[in-house]
Amino acid sequence: MAEPHVMILAGEASGDAHAAEFVEQLYQLHPDIRLTGMGSHSMRKVGVELIYDSAKIAVVGLVEVIKHWSDIKYAMNLVKAALEDDKPDLLVLVDYPEFNLKMARHARSLGIKVLFYISPQVWAWRPKRIHKIGRLIDHMAVIFKFETKYYERAGIPVSFVGNPLVDKVKSSRPVGELRQLLDIKSDTQVVGLFPGSRNSEITRLLPLMFETAQFMRQRNPALQFIMPIANTLDYNAIAEQSNQSGLDIMLTREDIYDVIPCCDAIVSCSGTVTLEIALLEIPMCIVYKMSWLSYQIMSRLINIPNIGLANIVANRRVVREFLQNEATAKKISTEIFKILDDDKYRSQVIQDLSEVKANLGEGDGAGNMARLVLSFVDNNK
Repeated sequence: MAEPHVMILAGEASGDAHAAEFVEQLYQLHPDIRLTGMGSHSMRKVGVELIYDSAKIAVVGLVEVIKHWSDIKYAMNLVKAALEDDKPDLLVLVDYPEFNLKMARHARSLGIKVLFYISPQVWAWRPKRIHKIGRLIDHMAVIFKFETKYYERAGIPVSFVGNPLVDKVKSSRPVGELRQLLDIKSDTQVVGLFPGSRNSEITRLLPLMFETAQFMRQRNPALQFIMPIANTLDYNAIAEQSNQSGLDIMLTREDIYDVIPCCDAIVSCSGTVTLEIALLEIPMCIVYKMSWLSYQIMSRLINIPNIGLANIVANRRVVREFLQNEATAKKISTEIFKILDDDKYRSQVIQDLSEVKANLGEGDGAGNMARLVLSFVDNNK
């Protein structure tokens, strides 16, 4: 009997990394399985036979998509041909919905089962597309527990496999040792400034974070500020801006999972980092700024009350959000000082973050996903 063949399609760096994680588990559970697909460095590294390198089409935004349309169209045609000529037992789609759902349609026309991993955010915007998704796939694997109800309500088979962050977000050693390595005294109050990993986030949030630090330093000169700098950013450019602020902010390239526990409170951009902070149970507030026009458009499309993932997962506001005009140094400083100085309030925030942590699953998300994949392959045989 021929070995089972699974094709995996991932279009962005995060999807490539998530796919690689469950691929490693797949090979452990079924060493003879044959894996082909579209991905990049991470999937290639763990042994997937790539038919196309998705780094060429890992773009975000309408203008960028238009610029790279010829590459995207070429990738689509290549994948369609591979589905026809080297028909897999199962097609696994990882995020990247606009591309992947087109491939789902083609796979279904060929009688190939389709498993989608990491749901599009149907709970945030364009909720009616869930019915289109349901017509194009056989099963949805979600990484947030609350997402299951949306698919169950629509009559779409769904499994909560757990969030991959649960296994990844761990500091390398005790907080005391981490602070010692960063030369932070044990009794110093530390405020983390997390402006994000994209240049667009840095442009909008860095000045606000410097202003907030200035505001707080005036009230408490003993505060220590620390800012992790992502590898995707220009460290020297940020260091120059930091020096110009005169604030003596500690900039670091250290692993963010080692930086987070060293903080007593964090001012964070929105996004996945809020879940990473929640998993380490450090109190925070979330800031979000975008262009006026973009915000006007997005605020009309999004149909949920919170934008921070930590609050979305909890299904209520467990940490404060400061959006657009509300994102001022004074308001953010007031919230951070409340976290630092009000023990009862601080304890409540930490307790609420532990609820977020529980809602992300018990770990082994990659293993759960690998076992789900194999259940489809075994059923096909």
